[in-house]
Amino acid sequence: NLQESESENKLDGETASDSESKSEFGGSPPVPTSDDTPEVLNRALSNLSSRWKNWWVRGILTLAMITFFFIIIYLGPMVLMTIVMCVQIKCFHEIITIGYNVYHSYDLPWFRTLSWYFLLCVNYFFYGETVTDYFFTLVQREEPLRILSKYHRFISFALYLTGFCMFVLSLVKKHYRLQFYMFGWTHVTLLIVVTQSHLIIHNLFEGMIWFIVPISCVICNDIMAYMFGFFFGRTPLIKLSPKKTWEGFIGGFFATVLFGLLLSYVMSGYRCFTCPVEFNNDTNSFTVDCEPSELFQLQEYNIPVVLQSVVGWKTVRMYPFQIHSIALSTFASLIGPFGGFFASGFKRAFKIKDFANTIPGHGGIMDRFDCQYLMATFVNVYIASFIRGPNPSKLIQQFLTLRPDQQLHIFNTLKAHLVDKGMLGRLEDA
Repeated sequence: NLQESESENKLDGETASDSESKSEFGGSPPVPTSDDTPEVLNRALSNLSSRWKNWWVRGILTLAMITFFFIIIYLGPMVLMTIVMCVQIKCFHEIITIGYNVYHSYDLPWFRTLSWYFLLCVNYFFYGETVTDYFFTLVQREEPLRILSKYHRFISFALYLTGFCMFVLSLVKKHYRLQFYMFGWTHVTLLIVVTQSHLIIHNLFEGMIWFIVPISCVICNDIMAYMFGFFFGRTPLIKLSPKKTWEGFIGGFFATVLFGLLLSYVMSGYRCFTCPVEFNNDTNSFTVDCEPSELFQLQEYNIPVVLQSVVGWKTVRMYPFQIHSIALSTFASLIGPFGGFFASGFKRAFKIKDFANTIPGHGGIMDRFDCQYLMATFVNVYIASFIRGPNPSKLIQQFLTLRPDQQLHIFNTLKAHLVDKGMLGRLEDA
């Protein structure tokens, strides 16, 4: 009997340590099984098989979400930042709720309260850093904001330390291990959700195109991989997601690269998408008006000789950003899905189908954004490594906030450096 039991565990992919953890956690959390499809869709699609019914439900809800996405883009960067914040809170809620279902069965104190408190602390730290960075002049102009900015990191640390002490005081005998599991659960959730959301907002400030194109590429890959897999899928891709196929994976890749090139070409011609989002101190509002950088100016490129006979052209005019879009769309199609595989493994570990029932046919918000968070990190690293350079306007803003003697010292140092380089004389002659 013992050998049979062990073999069954191996077939389910469960090791002895998994079983021990499961017994300590009191079993798996309840699995939501109710049909969350709107009644009007159930009646309209009642004659279809479950396979085609799911196809139509997913399709209709996907179009609705894409429409909503276009609306919030039209409403501007402030609304986009608000939506990112709301998505972050909802994703955090969905993941924490899974842990709470386990934790609550032991009637242990403060888990949910401390989880939300740590979310508040981490958001205060990250958004405080962002405000200080992008609204430096405004912060320096207001006395309360200047004090908060000066001691921001100390205040953030003090807030976190308070939560840490509260956690230690909440420890209950015989349940220490479980409580530390939940402490780690909260912090990993913060790392995945809050940090990535912060990076998304930083990408947005570099220009809305750095926000829209990566998100759209992930959406396109998700849709096209599903379509190719639905109609042509035969070969399983990965055991974590049995419905994923190689046909869908490969078809989604080519469709996403083509989509990224076309979308980048269209968006690169509009300043509202390509200009960095900056704060205008005179009007106290965001502006997206600038002279487009070289990334968004049409240039002529020679087509490789091998392809000239195929396409019939020797040169092609395109935006340099389109070349970068190939890197973005390639990551979205080849590496981005691993965020979804990671989420699938997480859900299998806790025997749940979806993170929540927020979106009919799609699951929870986290089910839709599992790949987006991984994509946001890549885009931020890509911009820092290959795109972003020093920002003269920010340096000048900080320079003007210094004391007059400090400004004079920097001026004399810069003047001496330019004289040594032989540039100051040329500038004066010009």
